[in-house]
Amino acid sequence: MKNHLLHSLWIGLVAGCFGGLVGLGGGVVMIPLMVAVLKISQHKAHGTSLFALVFTGVTGAITYGMKGSVDVIASLILAVTAIFTARVGAKFAHSLPEWKLKRAFGAFLIFAALILILKPYLANLYHFELAGILKIITLLFIGLFAGFLAGMMGIGGGTVMVPALVLILNYGQHIAQGTSLLCMVPAGAVGAYTHLKLGNVIKNLLPGLVVGIIVGTYIGSNIAHALSEANLRIIFALIIIWTGIRFLKTPKP
Repeated sequence: MKNHLLHSLWIGLVAGCFGGLVGLGGGVVMIPLMVAVLKISQHKAHGTSLFALVFTGVTGAITYGMKGSVDVIASLILAVTAIFTARVGAKFAHSLPEWKLKRAFGAFLIFAALILILKPYLANLYHFELAGILKIITLLFIGLFAGFLAGMMGIGGGTVMVPALVLILNYGQHIAQGTSLLCMVPAGAVGAYTHLKLGNVIKNLLPGLVVGIIVGTYIGSNIAHALSEANLRIIFALIIIWTGIRFLKTPKP
Protein backbone atom coordinates (compact mmCIF):
# COMPACT_ATOMS: atom_id res chain seq x y z
CA MET A 1 0.00 0.00 0.00
CA LYS A 2 2.80 2.39 0.96
CA ASN A 3 4.76 1.57 -2.22
CA HIS A 4 1.62 2.13 -4.32
CA LEU A 5 1.12 5.55 -2.72
CA LEU A 6 4.73 6.59 -3.33
CA HIS A 7 4.70 5.33 -6.92
CA SER A 8 1.38 7.00 -7.70
CA LEU A 9 2.65 10.26 -6.17
CA TRP A 10 5.75 10.47 -8.34
CA ILE A 11 3.86 9.29 -11.43
CA GLY A 12 1.33 12.08 -10.87
CA LEU A 13 4.18 14.53 -10.25
CA VAL A 14 5.93 13.61 -13.52
CA ALA A 15 2.66 13.70 -15.48
CA GLY A 16 1.76 17.08 -13.99
CA CYS A 17 5.21 18.55 -14.69
CA PHE A 18 5.15 17.53 -18.35
CA GLY A 19 1.57 18.70 -18.67
CA GLY A 20 2.45 22.08 -17.18
CA LEU A 21 5.55 22.41 -19.35
CA VAL A 22 3.96 21.71 -22.73
CA GLY A 23 0.26 22.27 -22.13
CA LEU A 24 -0.77 18.65 -22.72
CA GLY A 25 -2.96 16.58 -20.40
CA GLY A 26 -1.23 14.29 -17.92
CA GLY A 27 -2.99 11.15 -19.15
CA VAL A 28 -0.57 10.58 -22.05
CA VAL A 29 2.26 10.29 -19.50
CA MET A 30 0.35 8.80 -16.57
CA ILE A 31 -1.10 5.79 -18.41
CA PRO A 32 2.20 4.42 -19.85
CA LEU A 33 3.90 4.90 -16.46
CA MET A 34 1.12 3.10 -14.56
CA VAL A 35 1.27 0.19 -17.01
CA ALA A 36 5.09 -0.03 -16.93
CA VAL A 37 5.81 0.71 -13.25
CA LEU A 38 2.71 -0.46 -11.39
CA LYS A 39 2.11 -3.40 -13.77
CA ILE A 40 -1.63 -2.76 -13.95
CA SER A 41 -3.76 -3.64 -16.96
CA GLN A 42 -4.32 -1.15 -19.78
CA HIS A 43 -8.03 -1.00 -18.93
CA LYS A 44 -7.38 -0.12 -15.29
CA ALA A 45 -4.76 2.46 -16.28
CA HIS A 46 -7.27 4.24 -18.53
CA GLY A 47 -10.03 4.23 -15.90
CA THR A 48 -7.78 5.33 -13.03
CA SER A 49 -6.19 8.07 -15.14
CA LEU A 50 -9.53 9.54 -16.19
CA PHE A 51 -10.81 9.46 -12.59
CA ALA A 52 -7.71 11.33 -11.36
CA LEU A 53 -7.91 13.87 -14.19
CA VAL A 54 -11.47 14.85 -13.20
CA PHE A 55 -10.21 16.17 -9.86
CA THR A 56 -7.32 18.05 -11.42
CA GLY A 57 -9.64 19.35 -14.16
CA VAL A 58 -11.67 21.11 -11.49
CA THR A 59 -8.54 22.88 -10.23
CA GLY A 60 -7.51 23.85 -13.75
CA ALA A 61 -10.96 25.14 -14.69
CA ILE A 62 -11.10 27.31 -11.56
CA THR A 63 -7.62 28.68 -12.25
CA TYR A 64 -8.45 29.58 -15.85
CA GLY A 65 -11.86 30.92 -14.79
CA MET A 66 -10.30 33.33 -12.30
CA LYS A 67 -8.29 34.79 -15.17
CA GLY A 68 -11.36 35.09 -17.40
CA SER A 69 -10.15 32.37 -19.78
CA VAL A 70 -13.28 30.20 -19.82
CA ASP A 71 -16.28 30.39 -22.15
CA VAL A 72 -18.87 28.91 -19.77
CA ILE A 73 -21.70 28.75 -22.34
CA ALA A 74 -19.47 26.98 -24.89
CA SER A 75 -18.33 24.54 -22.17
CA LEU A 76 -21.94 23.63 -21.37
CA ILE A 77 -22.77 23.09 -25.04
CA LEU A 78 -19.68 20.91 -25.51
CA ALA A 79 -20.65 18.90 -22.43
CA VAL A 80 -24.15 18.17 -23.77
CA THR A 81 -22.78 15.59 -26.23
CA ALA A 82 -19.51 14.81 -24.41
CA ILE A 83 -21.25 13.39 -21.32
CA PHE A 84 -23.00 10.80 -23.48
CA THR A 85 -20.08 9.80 -25.68
CA ALA A 86 -17.65 9.63 -22.71
CA ARG A 87 -19.78 6.79 -21.32
CA VAL A 88 -19.84 5.10 -24.72
CA GLY A 89 -16.05 5.49 -25.04
CA ALA A 90 -15.46 3.95 -21.61
CA LYS A 91 -17.66 0.96 -22.44
CA PHE A 92 -16.00 0.57 -25.84
CA ALA A 93 -12.54 0.52 -24.22
CA HIS A 94 -13.74 -2.09 -21.73
CA SER A 95 -15.01 -4.29 -24.58
CA LEU A 96 -11.64 -4.35 -26.37
CA PRO A 97 -9.03 -7.03 -25.70
CA GLU A 98 -6.03 -5.53 -23.93
CA TRP A 99 -3.73 -5.87 -26.95
CA LYS A 100 -6.19 -3.93 -29.13
CA LEU A 101 -6.60 -1.20 -26.51
CA LYS A 102 -2.82 -0.87 -26.25
CA ARG A 103 -2.50 -0.50 -30.02
CA ALA A 104 -5.30 2.07 -30.10
CA PHE A 105 -3.60 4.01 -27.30
CA GLY A 106 -0.29 3.86 -29.19
CA ALA A 107 -1.93 5.39 -32.28
CA PHE A 108 -3.52 8.07 -30.11
CA LEU A 109 -0.15 8.94 -28.53
CA ILE A 110 1.39 9.49 -31.96
CA PHE A 111 -1.58 11.68 -32.95
CA ALA A 112 -1.17 13.70 -29.74
CA ALA A 113 2.56 14.12 -30.41
CA LEU A 114 1.90 15.44 -33.92
CA ILE A 115 -0.62 17.95 -32.52
CA LEU A 116 2.03 19.01 -30.01
CA ILE A 117 4.66 19.56 -32.73
CA LEU A 118 2.22 21.51 -34.93
CA LYS A 119 0.85 23.57 -32.02
CA PRO A 120 2.70 26.84 -32.87
CA TYR A 121 1.56 26.67 -36.49
CA LEU A 122 -2.09 25.79 -35.91
CA ALA A 123 -3.02 29.26 -34.69
CA ASN A 124 -1.72 30.77 -37.95
CA LEU A 125 -4.00 28.70 -40.16
CA TYR A 126 -7.24 30.01 -41.61
CA HIS A 127 -10.03 30.45 -39.08
CA PHE A 128 -13.69 29.98 -39.87
CA GLU A 129 -16.08 32.62 -38.60
CA LEU A 130 -19.02 30.71 -37.18
CA ALA A 131 -21.82 32.18 -35.10
CA GLY A 132 -25.33 31.43 -33.94
CA ILE A 133 -26.76 27.99 -34.70
CA LEU A 134 -23.69 26.98 -36.76
CA LYS A 135 -21.43 27.60 -33.77
CA ILE A 136 -23.73 25.56 -31.49
CA ILE A 137 -23.79 22.63 -33.95
CA THR A 138 -19.99 22.79 -34.27
CA LEU A 139 -19.54 22.73 -30.49
CA LEU A 140 -21.89 19.75 -30.21
CA PHE A 141 -19.86 17.82 -32.79
CA ILE A 142 -16.55 18.69 -31.11
CA GLY A 143 -17.96 17.49 -27.78
CA LEU A 144 -19.13 14.29 -29.49
CA PHE A 145 -15.62 13.25 -30.55
CA ALA A 146 -13.75 14.65 -27.53
CA GLY A 147 -16.06 12.89 -25.07
CA PHE A 148 -15.66 9.53 -26.79
CA LEU A 149 -11.86 9.79 -26.86
CA ALA A 150 -11.76 10.91 -23.22
CA GLY A 151 -13.80 7.91 -22.11
CA MET A 152 -11.91 5.46 -24.29
CA MET A 153 -8.35 6.72 -23.83
CA GLY A 154 -8.54 7.88 -20.20
CA ILE A 155 -7.44 11.40 -21.08
CA GLY A 156 -9.04 14.79 -20.60
CA GLY A 157 -10.17 15.34 -24.19
CA GLY A 158 -8.22 18.57 -24.64
CA THR A 159 -5.96 16.95 -27.26
CA VAL A 160 -8.92 17.06 -29.65
CA MET A 161 -11.01 19.86 -28.18
CA VAL A 162 -8.38 22.61 -27.89
CA PRO A 163 -7.11 22.47 -31.52
CA ALA A 164 -10.71 22.29 -32.75
CA LEU A 165 -11.71 25.39 -30.77
CA VAL A 166 -8.62 27.29 -31.94
CA LEU A 167 -8.86 26.32 -35.63
CA ILE A 168 -12.61 26.21 -36.23
CA LEU A 169 -14.00 28.77 -33.79
CA ASN A 170 -11.06 31.19 -33.64
CA TYR A 171 -10.58 30.84 -29.85
CA GLY A 172 -7.36 32.01 -28.26
CA GLN A 173 -5.13 29.26 -26.86
CA HIS A 174 -5.79 30.10 -23.20
CA ILE A 175 -9.55 30.38 -23.48
CA ALA A 176 -9.64 27.17 -25.55
CA GLN A 177 -7.76 25.31 -22.82
CA GLY A 178 -9.91 26.79 -20.04
CA THR A 179 -13.14 25.98 -21.88
CA SER A 180 -11.93 22.44 -22.56
CA LEU A 181 -11.05 21.91 -18.89
CA LEU A 182 -14.46 23.04 -17.68
CA CYS A 183 -16.29 20.88 -20.23
CA MET A 184 -14.33 17.78 -19.33
CA VAL A 185 -15.21 18.00 -15.63
CA PRO A 186 -18.78 16.69 -16.14
CA ALA A 187 -17.91 14.65 -19.24
CA GLY A 188 -14.82 13.12 -17.60
CA ALA A 189 -16.83 12.41 -14.46
CA VAL A 190 -19.37 10.40 -16.48
CA GLY A 191 -16.61 8.44 -18.21
CA ALA A 192 -14.76 7.90 -14.92
CA TYR A 193 -17.93 6.71 -13.17
CA THR A 194 -18.54 4.24 -16.01
CA HIS A 195 -14.99 2.93 -15.65
CA LEU A 196 -15.54 2.68 -11.89
CA LYS A 197 -18.69 0.58 -12.36
CA LEU A 198 -16.79 -1.65 -14.80
CA GLY A 199 -14.03 -2.20 -12.21
CA ASN A 200 -11.39 -0.21 -14.09
CA VAL A 201 -10.48 2.27 -11.31
CA ILE A 202 -7.86 1.44 -8.66
CA LYS A 203 -9.01 3.68 -5.82
CA ASN A 204 -5.89 3.46 -3.64
CA LEU A 205 -3.82 5.08 -6.40
CA LEU A 206 -6.03 8.16 -6.67
CA PRO A 207 -4.78 10.21 -3.65
CA GLY A 208 -1.16 10.05 -4.81
CA LEU A 209 -1.99 10.71 -8.46
CA VAL A 210 -4.23 13.69 -7.74
CA VAL A 211 -1.80 15.37 -5.33
CA GLY A 212 1.13 14.63 -7.64
CA ILE A 213 -0.57 16.09 -10.72
CA ILE A 214 -1.67 19.27 -8.94
CA VAL A 215 1.81 19.91 -7.51
CA GLY A 216 3.53 18.84 -10.74
CA THR A 217 1.37 21.09 -12.91
CA TYR A 218 2.22 24.08 -10.71
CA ILE A 219 5.95 23.28 -10.92
CA GLY A 220 5.87 22.61 -14.67
CA SER A 221 3.95 25.79 -15.43
CA ASN A 222 6.54 27.86 -13.59
CA ILE A 223 9.53 26.10 -15.19
CA ALA A 224 7.97 26.61 -18.64
CA HIS A 225 8.46 30.37 -18.33
CA ALA A 226 12.19 29.93 -17.77
CA LEU A 227 12.91 27.42 -20.56
CA SER A 228 12.48 27.26 -24.32
CA GLU A 229 8.98 25.93 -24.98
CA ALA A 230 9.88 24.89 -28.55
CA ASN A 231 12.71 22.57 -27.44
CA LEU A 232 10.65 21.11 -24.60
CA ARG A 233 7.72 20.49 -26.91
CA ILE A 234 9.81 18.63 -29.50
CA ILE A 235 11.66 16.52 -26.89
CA PHE A 236 8.38 15.58 -25.22
CA ALA A 237 6.75 14.82 -28.59
CA LEU A 238 9.61 12.48 -29.53
CA ILE A 239 9.24 10.65 -26.19
CA ILE A 240 5.49 10.27 -26.78
CA ILE A 241 6.04 8.99 -30.35
CA TRP A 242 8.58 6.44 -29.09
CA THR A 243 6.13 5.31 -26.41
CA GLY A 244 3.30 5.20 -28.96
CA ILE A 245 5.30 2.99 -31.31
CA ARG A 246 5.98 0.58 -28.44
CA PHE A 247 2.25 0.36 -27.71
CA LEU A 248 1.48 -0.08 -31.42
CA LYS A 249 3.84 -3.07 -31.54
CA THR A 250 1.89 -4.91 -28.82
CA PRO A 251 1.69 -8.51 -30.08
CA LYS A 252 -1.60 -10.25 -30.62
CA PRO A 253 -1.89 -13.20 -28.18
